[in-house]
Amino acid sequence: MFVVNEPPQPIAPDLVALLRQAEPATIGHFRHVGFMDPAVRSLLTGHRIAGTAVTVRCFGPDTAIVHYALGRLRPGDVLVIDRAGDMRHAACGGGVAFAARAAGCAGIVIDGMATDIDELREYGLPVWARGLAAVTGKRLFLHGEFGTPISCGGVAVAPGDAILADENGVLVMPPADIREAAERAIGMQQAEKLSLARIAKGERLPDINGTNARIAEILGKQTG
Repeated sequence: MFVVNEPPQPIAPDLVALLRQAEPATIGHFRHVGFMDPAVRSLLTGHRIAGTAVTVRCFGPDTAIVHYALGRLRPGDVLVIDRAGDMRHAACGGGVAFAARAAGCAGIVIDGMATDIDELREYGLPVWARGLAAVTGKRLFLHGEFGTPISCGGVAVAPGDAILADENGVLVMPPADIREAAERAIGMQQAEKLSLARIAKGERLPDINGTNARIAEILGKQTG
């Protein structure tokens, strides 16, 4: 059985650009939901992407729905693939990555395996996956879902959610949360640069961030 819906509403380009300036690990200082299992990791180095989640669920060796999705991708989309527990068959290889890049896709996130690592490096499309496999999916045309709510890396992903990903991990959030989270993270990143400059001049981090003062206060109460 196949379930096919329309692609989700794209997130506004200005919000995507804002989110891309934030680091997932910075948002991880204050947000505690939406982070995928760290086993879903970047296969290429030096990339940070942000975009609109276009969702797919494919079952076992049948990856026909992934190929269908390649014809529905738009510039700035992130293809997010729920493998329904399959950890044997690769859902993305060189051909899929090349076609996704040609469609303007920002990246691919798979709760499962990828393949053709040399081609993925050559084509430069960022891919996150649980690992690599030599056993590839096939277009069996048995089952598949496009544009449905899925699970990826232990996180619920709705079509149209925001995806932010780099080598530290993958974050999913509703578009309504982008501005507040991104602006807070960017502010923290800028503040950290100022702190690093002070450390370079000889100050100690626990003095700058208040750790020493707080521990001194606690010790004073313990002995008081």
